[in-house]
Amino acid sequence: MKKAILIVILLVLAAGGFFGFRFYKKYYGNNIEKDGYVLIPHNAGFKQILDSASKYVSNKESFEAVANEKGLALNFKPGRYHFQKGLGNARLVNMIKAGNQSENSFRIGDFGDVYQMIGKVTKKTELDSLQFVNGLNKIAAEKGYSDAEDLKKYFFIDTYNFFWTVTPQDFFEKFDNQYQDFWNSERKAKEQQSGLTREQIYALASIVYKESGGKKDEMRRIAGLYLNRYRKGMRLQSDPTVIYAINKQTNFKQQIKRVFYKHLSTPSPYNTYANKGIPPGPICVVDKNSVDAVLNAEKNDYIFMCADPARFGYHKFTASAEEHAINAKTYQDWLNSKNIK
Repeated sequence: MKKAILIVILLVLAAGGFFGFRFYKKYYGNNIEKDGYVLIPHNAGFKQILDSASKYVSNKESFEAVANEKGLALNFKPGRYHFQKGLGNARLVNMIKAGNQSENSFRIGDFGDVYQMIGKVTKKTELDSLQFVNGLNKIAAEKGYSDAEDLKKYFFIDTYNFFWTVTPQDFFEKFDNQYQDFWNSERKAKEQQSGLTREQIYALASIVYKESGGKKDEMRRIAGLYLNRYRKGMRLQSDPTVIYAINKQTNFKQQIKRVFYKHLSTPSPYNTYANKGIPPGPICVVDKNSVDAVLNAEKNDYIFMCADPARFGYHKFTASAEEHAINAKTYQDWLNSKNIK
């Protein structure tokens, strides 16, 4: 009798263990074959979610079964979800239902205009470029600007994290808050002391950034030089402004490696060889260092600068036209020797 009872107990335990294991495996056991990201748009249907998940799950039938049991078809959040090894069906479904999506990294570089930036950014968002442009145009209009390009000063070069489902409003809000934080009382005081408008500060900062190649150690010196030229009533004669003028005309499809005399007459308000004064706006998205360089410009007497072939990425500075002519000749000879055209 005791033996029979023991056998029954063992059978019950075995059955419990069997069904318990199946339950665990169905809901909590790893069901990821390979890591990846599942994109679920706002208008997704249940089949689309299953098809997207099927690229990464090992057992498609068990995932679908759990998704059905948990009502995923009627209750899901759009987003970019990281399907990583170790996750079971229950956690995967709950993640999508709760909207626990993973952020994406965006590198905002020295884009020539906001539309270039949008083209890059929207490769990692649900919305396309036109939807983003329309959204930023609306924001610009609300701020009293003409279009999204006038928002360029709000953006800084850096790496940022956003969700795949980010809207133009949420996207811009991050930069608007950063812009407001950056322009603290100390910087506003220096802005007043500079005698420049904020638009002029950003325009000069963009020239400083382009001329320095983003290297912080020459920025304040370059800013001082251009302020000297501006205050003396001289043309700024910055090559990057000519390149920008040409790029604007060709929608940034023409790559200019070297500025020739033929380029200097390019008609554009941004061409500082053809026009006196500071351009009407920045020629690129800038970083915080270049704006600070203008606000804290080095006090020097330089009015000429020329790339130094002996120190790639750096410049020779002088207040002498004769010395500058020698420096420029040395640089032109170096360009010719490298067949840079």
